[in-house]
Amino acid sequence: MILLELFVSYLKIGFFGFGGGYGMLSLIQHEVVVQHQWLTSAEFSDIVAISQITPGPIAINSATYIGYTVAGFWGSLVATFAVCMPALTLMILLTRFFLKLRNNPYVHNTIEAMKPAVIGLIISAALLLMFPATKEEANFIDAWSWILFAGCLAGSHFKVNPILMIVLSAVAGIVIYYVF
Repeated sequence: MILLELFVSYLKIGFFGFGGGYGMLSLIQHEVVVQHQWLTSAEFSDIVAISQITPGPIAINSATYIGYTVAGFWGSLVATFAVCMPALTLMILLTRFFLKLRNNPYVHNTIEAMKPAVIGLIISAALLLMFPATKEEANFIDAWSWILFAGCLAGSHFKVNPILMIVLSAVAGIVIYYVF
């Protein structure tokens, strides 16, 4: 039964998660934490963090990790397949027609109209990670997190190599959270 619930939940996420993985995070959080209560907000935040540092798209990585957490190996397989299936199916169907319709003003306007919604979903995902759903749940953001964020923002502004920023952030995180 849990595998069927995972499949249906991630199929919904795959069909309605526009804007890539970060746009899907709010949908994933709603399904996993709020609706089914498979994970707490803190556990979800941890899985999002792990999904961000492993290679691959965040939506697929989080589906794999959450599926494994909920139902083991088969859960990870079912959740990953379900989240990928809608995009794969739609891309196969739409690619054939998009080349013919790409200059159509209705298609162009629809894509342009979706941009603000995608930005809203990404902002929603950021806010969900910043503020816990309930007061009882802990949040991983503290003063050090804001300092690291400010450092990365400054590094981005001054065009510091992203790989160097990742390495420096990792070293800073290890020093801050394991030494202090």
